Amino acid sequence: MRADELPLLKSISRPSVHPGGDRAIVSATYPHLGADAYVGQLWEVALSGRARQRRITRGFRDTDPQFSPDGTMVAFLRSTAAGEHPQVWLMDAVGGEPRPLTDAALGVIEFRWSPDSKRIAFRAFDPEEGRYGTIDGLPPSAEPARHITRRRYRADGVGFVSDRFMRLFVLDVPALNDEPVYPVAPGVRDPKPKHPTAVPDARRLTTGEYHFTAFCFGSDSESIVAVAARHESRDDDLRTDLWRIALNRRSVTPRLLTGDEPPRAISLVEHAPGGALFFLAQELGHTARDFVARNTGLYRFDGASPALRLTDAESVDLQAASGMTVLDDNRVLVHELTRGTVQLRLVEHREGDRAATTSVAPLTSGAVVVNGSQALAEGRGIALTLAAGHTYGDLVVLRDGGYDLRTDFSAPLRRAGIRRALELEVASSDGYPVHGWVVLPEGEGPHPVLLNIHGGPYASYLHSLFDEAQVYASAGYAVVMCNPRGSAGYGQRHGRSIRHAMGTVDMQDVLAFLDGALDRHRTLDRGRVGIMGGSYGGYLTAWITSHEHRFEAAIVERGFLDATAFAGNSDIGTFFGQEYLGTDRTLVAAQNPQDRAHLVKTPTLIMHSEDDLRCPVDQAERYYQALREHGTDAELVLFPGENHELSRTGRPRHRLQRFELILNWWRRHLPTDENRTGIIQLPMFPPHR
Repeated sequence: MRADELPLLKSISRPSVHPGGDRAIVSATYPHLGADAYVGQLWEVALSGRARQRRITRGFRDTDPQFSPDGTMVAFLRSTAAGEHPQVWLMDAVGGEPRPLTDAALGVIEFRWSPDSKRIAFRAFDPEEGRYGTIDGLPPSAEPARHITRRRYRADGVGFVSDRFMRLFVLDVPALNDEPVYPVAPGVRDPKPKHPTAVPDARRLTTGEYHFTAFCFGSDSESIVAVAARHESRDDDLRTDLWRIALNRRSVTPRLLTGDEPPRAISLVEHAPGGALFFLAQELGHTARDFVARNTGLYRFDGASPALRLTDAESVDLQAASGMTVLDDNRVLVHELTRGTVQLRLVEHREGDRAATTSVAPLTSGAVVVNGSQALAEGRGIALTLAAGHTYGDLVVLRDGGYDLRTDFSAPLRRAGIRRALELEVASSDGYPVHGWVVLPEGEGPHPVLLNIHGGPYASYLHSLFDEAQVYASAGYAVVMCNPRGSAGYGQRHGRSIRHAMGTVDMQDVLAFLDGALDRHRTLDRGRVGIMGGSYGGYLTAWITSHEHRFEAAIVERGFLDATAFAGNSDIGTFFGQEYLGTDRTLVAAQNPQDRAHLVKTPTLIMHSEDDLRCPVDQAERYYQALREHGTDAELVLFPGENHELSRTGRPRHRLQRFELILNWWRRHLPTDENRTGIIQLPMFPPHR
């Protein structure tokens, strides 16, 4: 895969299965270089018989399809052009022209159907009057001053959030066959008539200086349970709670459900038919701040007794982004991150006469990453969207333990060329097992090596197809990547081992894995090795090059580089560094790359996004200046208009340019026959000296 083949990376949404069980709908989106935006539509997929997929919408970007519970309608999010905010649209389940349901000023983030199919609830940022384009002709520079009284007031990828709170809304779903709304023609008596709105009125359910995140309807469709932090100390901790909002009352004041529970960060909630709640959450310790490497668990809460954790806190880490499906009052489908995979699990809880029992059954196995699932009716299987080494994303049906492939969105990607990731486990210097992969380029070698380090740190490389490794391998580089201590998917003890000790055993593990890969694969050139990483990976790259001088060059991207500055201007600066590095100044300095920048001798390319609020841009600028001050060969690249997610969701042309800048850097320091010419003309982007 070459860098200019980014458009072949099609991301597939969680499936929505028709209640009849014969078909599902997914969205397939991809980066379009011509539009310089992410585009895609909805696809209907037959779940039995001959595999069949057909495009059923033709919007600019259509995502998150959801059948109504009665199966008669489909709602989805649509952006009508690049830069346009997504809104909820509705169409008949058998097809036809969709109609808009919302006109939220800053777009809709998420929506849900009520169980009776009569309502749709959604959450959206609700801006203060006069901000963010709510008054025509009032530019951002002319808005009133912001008066900030809380410590956490910005979010990466969003910006200020103290003047636009995430609120919940609900609307009644209109009839599909009602008369369209027509514009009113001007007349002598009414030369500027007010045109009727084409969308139904939405009722605001929440107010105040609170952000509501995950939510679900109650089983009776007459209430909503939502996640929010409304307690007094919310500015100083990470706790969130469950709140119930009654819809059949004029007053919609939320009622606290989990006030007496231990502090948890709740990420997802669903109702069981009998009224109980299942939710996913992380424990936060007695301080309500200790989030470091806390596994996300499944809980059952009936309101009469404390919430019961149904999964093991040490070994099981569930993925909220993949969702969960409540099958009945006792069974839930969840997704577990484990050893570089994401597997589907069935959790079953039974209340017995003497004791309750809980079981966790594996439904999938092998080198797969399950990104979403939904059960078919009458036990006829489970629809899954998953990724693996041969696909960026496809829909399969799990039946009798086997996979029935129903789509093949990644066929063009395979034709372009995919290199297999070879799994490897290496003993660290203290004997601890380190798990990871090596991606080899074509040819006999010897191949120069790129040591890649992931972000997080409580994240992981996966068995799924990784575009960066594929691009570097196609350019002639062997890619080495592992999940050292501090990573997710290997238990809490593995993840928490670097708390107040960053740059210790994690550095040890990464270097040991590199040496193990060099020993195992003799086609690797141990004398020509580069190192690179982003976010926490940028931290560890900078940290390693201040200790080791064996690398030909380094790339530090969107790095966490100076804990002191980070605490003052990152959107997570009030807790991240304090929990990972501690608060003792001597201890922090002993883990801080900025304090060791004078020891770096490795030529270093520093890449950062100007609008990054997670690791703000001054992290890169301060580190760059320190390297240059001490005579290190260093260059700085800044991407305008991008945030912390540039490499994953940045503008497509910026993602392409990022790849070319990276390949150009390695072309200079680790040249290969395959990496001789650029993809785009670099003179268009001259370096600023």
